[in-house]
Amino acid sequence: QVHGTACVKANPDHLATADASFTDQPQVACIVMTADCLPVLFASQDGQRVAAAHAGWKGLAGGVLEATLAALGTRDVWVWLGPAIGPDAFEVGPEVRDAFLHRHPDAGQAFSNPHKDRYHADLYGLARCLLTQAGVSAEAIYGGGRCTYLEADAFFSYRRDRITGRMASLIWRE
Repeated sequence: QVHGTACVKANPDHLATADASFTDQPQVACIVMTADCLPVLFASQDGQRVAAAHAGWKGLAGGVLEATLAALGTRDVWVWLGPAIGPDAFEVGPEVRDAFLHRHPDAGQAFSNPHKDRYHADLYGLARCLLTQAGVSAEAIYGGGRCTYLEADAFFSYRRDRITGRMASLIWRE
């Protein structure tokens, strides 16, 4: 994972460098490793395709969710937003906010401004905004209520601990 936007077909014989993968094959898992970034799991409503995306702010701003939907070939999906750094803990500079507003003016609602020249960013809110703008039904998006930074007993957080720990989020077809 490189904090990018590439989405590749999952291949159990070759691990590709990408931030998202998809498959239509049974028993092939799509896996992302995260600490504070947002894991996003997708399942087509017909049950034939699944995908996983690693969505940090750079990937979200660059279009990793949109690339994953394009690879799946449908907007009729269920989406799960896994544990990530929450809006009360994710402080960013104006360049992060600007990266979203440049492509998605509605994304401004996912930023609050508690400090001069610093913002709190809501990765869950950004993901929901981008997914619905891409055509996913808001009623088909689940999760998005945990904070890896504030919930130290439950999750790794690089921002909190300054050590690398990772959680795996995965999805597959039976």
